[in-house]
Amino acid sequence: MLITIDPSDARPLFEQVGSAVRLAVIRGEVSPGERLPAARDLAEALDVNVNTVLHAYRDLREEGLLELHRGRGATVSAHAARDFARLREQVVQLRAEASRLGVRPATLAAMLTEETP
Repeated sequence: MLITIDPSDARPLFEQVGSAVRLAVIRGEVSPGERLPAARDLAEALDVNVNTVLHAYRDLREEGLLELHRGRGATVSAHAARDFARLREQVVQLRAEASRLGVRPATLAAMLTEETP
């Protein structure tokens, strides 16, 4: 699993780290029970504060994708074994339709995250 961050990205660094791990889980690049890099090691590799990585890991734990164990690090949870294939197919279709309509990715993302009544 390759995690990168983009300093020019407007999102906070912890969100970028969390998104990278989340995508790896959804794509099946990491399996349930697999151990993630230690927060300190990942922070050093990314040249960010360890609290940034810990923030991302805690958010992923709250989503049920990671389990955090003091002294043993972070592992991918059994909950992450869900089959995301159908969702991925729907996302591909949605992106294609948005492209056909000329809707930019940022606009599509805003539409997906906006709260509807």
